[in-house]
Parts: sequence; C-alpha cells; structure tokens
Amino acid sequence: MVNLAIIGGTGVYDPAILEDPREQSVRTPYGEVTVKIGGYQGREVAFVPRHGSQHQVPPHKINYRANLWSLRELGVERAIATAAVGSLNTDMQAGDLVMVDQFLDFTRGRVQTFYEGGPGGVFHVDVTFPYCRELRQTMFDCGKREGLRMHYRGTYVCTEGPRYETAAEIRMFRMLGGDVIGMTNVPEVVLARELGICYATVAMVTNYAAGISPTPLSHEEVLEVMDKNASSLRLLITATMKSLPPERGCECMQVRAEKPAKPKSSG
Repeated sequence: MVNLAIIGGTGVYDPAILEDPREQSVRTPYGEVTVKIGGYQGREVAFVPRHGSQHQVPPHKINYRANLWSLRELGVERAIATAAVGSLNTDMQAGDLVMVDQFLDFTRGRVQTFYEGGPGGVFHVDVTFPYCRELRQTMFDCGKREGLRMHYRGTYVCTEGPRYETAAEIRMFRMLGGDVIGMTNVPEVVLARELGICYATVAMVTNYAAGISPTPLSHEEVLEVMDKNASSLRLLITATMKSLPPERGCECMQVRAEKPAKPKSSG
C-alpha cells in the first residue's frame, strides 16, 4: 500500500529520489490525476507535481480536491509538500527551509472543502494546528541533523496569484504576522486535514517579497534558487522518510469521526 506521498511545488517536478517510478492514473469525482509511484528503501511512495509535470497549471487553476482525493484513494496517510516562497521575514533568507506551522488565507473563490451539504453533510474542520505536528517535528529534527538552514515555525500567507503582490500588500501581511508568502498552500492543507491525512509543508525561501527585495520579482529567479538548492530538499525528504515511525502518533486522523461521503462521479 502507498501510505506516503510527496506533493512537489514549483521547481520540484520529478521524483528523482524514487526507484523505478511508474505512472498511475487515479480517477476521482473531481477529475483524473496522474500520480507517479516508486520505491524508497522498501516503502511505496506517491509523487504528485502540483503544477503538472511541465509547470503548466497556474496556482488558481490547480485541481486541489482531485489531487488530495487521489492520495486518499491510494491509501496515503502522510503527505510532505514542498513550496517555493518569498520571504517577509528578513531572518528567513534565500535557500532557508521553513517548516510552516500556520497560514493566513487571502485566496478568493477556491473550493476549500469536500463537504458541500447533501449526502456528504456539513463539517467545520478544526485547523487550530493546520499542519501535522508529528511530521513537522520529524522533518525539522532531520533537517537540523543534516546541517540544513531550518526554521521551526513560519506563518504562510497564501494569495490568489498568479500575479505577485504589491509592496503595500506585503507591508500589510508583515503587520499581520506573515513570514513567507506563496500561492498554493491553501486549500491544500485544509483538504488534507478533512481527509485525515498528516500533512506538512517545507517552504524553500527563494527571494524577498515585493518592497523588501531590491530587484523586481521574477519567476526565473525563483526557479534558479530552487534548482540551486534542490539537493537540500532531497536530503531533507529522504532523511525524513528514513526516520518516520511506521505508525502515526498524532491527532490528524482524529480530527473528525468519519470521512466525507464519496460523491458521485460526473463521468
């Protein structure tokens, strides 16, 4: 059974750490998802490139529900997500890794739940601690042991995109307590929580945000930093997979009593 998944963000499109990866199409009520499944030290691991294999899907068009439901269908219990972020916190510099522990949601119009009434009912999920504390701690400990530049906490500001933010918006987000900024973590983290999947995000700082950075923001800069520091992400993820206990000891699976009713496929 596939009980661990990696969700690759910007700059992370290929599961190079997995042995003999194969593609598998997973049909969900929200669309079909192509997942790569490979081995790592006897463990079956799924890999989903959030933006598609060629970065062809912008953040506001990602089918978050299909991606997370496909992991549920495969039996995934834990998901490690990567994200490229800008920094609002001058202590978090390019190349640093941040174990996100909270978020501020400034998205608009994204469906953020599997519960839409009817047979599925209504459910108000508890996101006091949105990210799995056990998985976060394991990842942080592994990163420190490997000598990586790690930050134990960080508040992720999620914007709609695909444009970058104005300097005035960044000033506001800093006043609200934001540390890093990106466009994809919400609703992904919320949907994982609804499904009882342990979910943690490791954010790679690629640049300072608008008004802090001395130069205009560009996607090319983001890709350049991600490529330069890809080895750090691989080291962190592989060390984490080696260190994870076989059984979960967190509260993620207990957030709700039942899984949402499986909706009927429109296909």
